[in-house]
Amino acid sequence: MSSQRQINVRVDEATAAGIEARAAAAGMSVTDYARQVLADEANDLRHRFLGAGAHFADAWGDTFAEQFGHPKAGDGAGAGAGAAA
Repeated sequence: MSSQRQINVRVDEATAAGIEARAAAAGMSVTDYARQVLADEANDLRHRFLGAGAHFADAWGDTFAEQFGHPKAGDGAGAGAGAAA
C-alpha cells in the first residue's frame, strides 16, 4: 500500500457547508470528497482534456450547434442529433 500524506486545510463556515452539501449529494464522506477534488485538481491529464474541450467549444461550438442543435432549456442532455435550432 502506498504511503499517504495528510494535508490540513481551514475554511470558513460557508465553504465548509458547501463542501458538506456536495459530499452528501455525491454520496461521499467529506474526507473522500475532498480527496477526490484535490486529486482532480492535481491531475494534469484532466486539465489538458478540459483545456482541449474549451478550445473545441470556442473554435467549433457554433458549427456543432448548427449541425446537432442547441440544448433545450432545462435539458442537461441537450438536443438530439436530428433537432433543428
